[in-house]
Formats: sequence, C-alpha cells, structure tokens
Amino acid sequence: MQGWKRNLWVLWIGVFFTSASFSMVIPFLPIFLPQIGVNENVEIWSGVLFSAAFFAGAIASPFWGSVADKYGRKPMIIRAGFCLFIIYTLTAFVTNPYQLLVLRIMQGLLTGFIPGAIALIGTNTPGNKVGYALSMISTASASGGILGPLLGGGIAHLVGNRWAFGSAGIFVLISTILVVLWVTEENFTPSKKRSSVKNDMKEAWSNRPFMLVLLLTVVTAGSIMTIEPVLPLYIVKLGGSADKASLLAGIVFSLPGIASALFAPVWGKWADKVGFHRVLVIGLLGGGLGTLAQILFSEIIGFSIIRFVFGAFFCAVYPALNGLVVKSTAEDFRGRAFGLNQTANQIGGMIGPMIGGFIGGIFPVQIVFVVTGTMLLAAMGAAYWKGKGLISVSTRKSKAL
Repeated sequence: MQGWKRNLWVLWIGVFFTSASFSMVIPFLPIFLPQIGVNENVEIWSGVLFSAAFFAGAIASPFWGSVADKYGRKPMIIRAGFCLFIIYTLTAFVTNPYQLLVLRIMQGLLTGFIPGAIALIGTNTPGNKVGYALSMISTASASGGILGPLLGGGIAHLVGNRWAFGSAGIFVLISTILVVLWVTEENFTPSKKRSSVKNDMKEAWSNRPFMLVLLLTVVTAGSIMTIEPVLPLYIVKLGGSADKASLLAGIVFSLPGIASALFAPVWGKWADKVGFHRVLVIGLLGGGLGTLAQILFSEIIGFSIIRFVFGAFFCAVYPALNGLVVKSTAEDFRGRAFGLNQTANQIGGMIGPMIGGFIGGIFPVQIVFVVTGTMLLAAMGAAYWKGKGLISVSTRKSKAL
C-alpha cells in the first residue's frame, strides 16, 4: 500500500476514535456534575466547563502549530494523543468541579490530535488526492461524533459515567499507538525560521487568501454552535412532547453528521476536479439556504428532513477550508497555519453559543436560524467575491505539488 494511503486509513481510524471519545465525554458532563457535588448552578458550570477547553485551545493552538513546523506533525499527534489519554483517565477520578475545570483547561492547552492529523494528511498526500483525503478525515470525525454518544451512553448506563470517561481514554490511547506504529511523515522540511506567535500573525496577515480562510472558519464554526443552545427547545416545540425531547434532540442532532458521513467523500472527490473554492461556495450556499429553510416547517418530520439536506451540503465546507489552508500557505508554515486555523475554529466555537443564547433569550427561536443562515450566506458572498485570490494561489500551489 502506498504511504499516503496507509497514513490516510490509520489516521481515519485515529480521528474516528478520538472524535468518538470526545462525544463520549462532553454530552454527559451536565449529568456527571451532580455526582461530584454540584447541585446548584449546574447550567453555569456546564457552560464554563464546555467553554474552558475552547478558550485554552484558542490560546495554545498557534504555539503547537509552530512546534509542528519545527519537529513534525506526527510527533504533535502522538503528544496530543497521550495527553488526551491521561486527561480522560484522570477525569474518571475527579471528586469536585474544580478538578474537572482544570482538566478541561489542560485539554485545551495540550491536545490537538485531529488538527494534527489534518495537517499531516494535507502535507503528505499527492496534490490531486488532497480533497478526497481531507473529506475522508472529515467523515471520520463526523462518524465518531455520531457513534460517541451511543457508546458513552451505553457504557455509562451499564457501569457508570466514570468508566465511560476511562473508556474514552483507552480509545485515544489505541489511536495514538496506531499512529506511532503505522504513520510515516515523509514530506517534512523543518522550518528554520525563529518563530513566535506575533511573527506568525504578521506572516498570516500578509497572506490575504489565508486570512479570508481564517475569517470563514470563524463564521462557519460560530454558525454551528449558534444553533445548539436553542435547538433542543425548538425540537420540544415542534415535537410537542417534553418527555421525548432528549431522544428527539439526539436524533435530530445526528442527522447532519449522518449526511456528512455519506456525502463528504463525494464532495472531496469533486473538489480534486473542480477546486476547493467552488466546493466551498456551494457548501456555504447550501448551508445558508438549508438553515433558513428550517424555519418553514412546523412539524418534526419536515424539519428533520431539511436538517439532513443541510448536512449534505454543509459537510463540503470544512474539507474545502482545510484544503484551502494547504493550498494558500507555504509548506514550512503549514503547521502554524493549521494552528491558527484551529484558533479560528475555537473562537467561533466560543462566540457561537453566546450569540445563539443571547438572541434566543430575547427573540423567538426562529430568529436564531435567520441570523445563522444570513451569516452563512454572507460568508458565501465573501468567498465568492473575494475568493479569486484563493483560486490563483490554489492553482499555483497545485502545479508545484
């Protein structure tokens, strides 16, 4: 088997299990908090614990990207994997929320398995296969995110939440060992530049196509998280049964992920033929219109169908953005570029829930969908009208690969 194909399949497995381990832990933190003595302000603690890792990750990602450019992406994946294993294992033994908060902060500061895998795939895959490879990694992440809550819920039901957290750590450990044994990083030239976050930001700022990608990443990540605080309430309204809200929310939440697992490889192959820019524009257009269309349905079946259609288009966006990171940056800046891209992702992840919660608390829930859909359409307009630089850079880079 060719080296890039072996890397792709090993990292597919690693990203799948790492994504599954994340979704095994995070959805159950609110349920776990009363078990460690939090009986008041559970919602506030849940929000703080959820946001802590995003905030810490936004700070740390550029640093780890710089280290990756100096020492390689594979060592960074291994480092992140072992750190995540330790953090999840320790989570199984916490006795108060402050210990859990420290571990969440450490998770944000020290991990980065999936961004590292994306960076390695982006720099060690033939140019005409990058779109397909990145879309496969996106599929692995989506599939793991779908299966994770089922695994976590099943294990927690049988043996308790602590064992579920410990199991998540074991999954990440297995993924990391696979990377150690089977992944090779052949296309790597250590960066000789003395790096700092300030200098990296200056270099990124001078690369306007890359800055556009970062802006679009913030908007895209924010749009996902804007809906999440209000979606369960909207589902209760549509379904008309509060006692079934958790089941309905779980099903509806999973539909875009299922669509992503089915359609992301198709978009990836098409991106290798027509370019990441065109796929990005279509994905943002479909995502924006799909979000707006969700307010047209007053019953759960029609709403669920539109959520699936939304996912079928929106799943094109992240692989296209990752592909444009590869195409718009120099090889010796690639690790830092993905670090900055991860920071943009984390910033969007922090801002989105605040916007959604604020708007949902003042206006009807439908307004959140209107704002989110408008954000995605505005991002589509920016990608279309300002994206000529992306096309030209992409073309030059592709010829060089």
